Amino acid sequence: MSRVFVDVMLKPEILDPQGQAIAKALPQLGISGVRDVRAGKHFVLEVDDSVTEETVRRIADTLLANPVIEDFAVRSSTDGGPSTDQRHPPSAGEGGAQRPRSPRSGVADRRP
Repeated sequence: MSRVFVDVMLKPEILDPQGQAIAKALPQLGISGVRDVRAGKHFVLEVDDSVTEETVRRIADTLLANPVIEDFAVRSSTDGGPSTDQRHPPSAGEGGAQRPRSPRSGVADRRP
């Protein structure tokens, strides 16, 4: 069994309102120097060794991503980075590096 990662991002020419909202909120948190934010989705699939990369790409292309407005990158836990696929190129800056997580303090609880 192995772990496969699929990162889905809006294509560069598609407006990203979630990323814009995040970028706009950063100065209110006292954070400067961030010029742009693009939001995306990260999927982790636990697959049998018999599942090929082609099968994972079919899953991503038909279920995880909307190929009209999104690109995706597939990588496995063994290769350490996104694969190079001309049809679905990884966005600039992708490479599997994890970013530190910030606490959600100061965010209003929206539960009823």
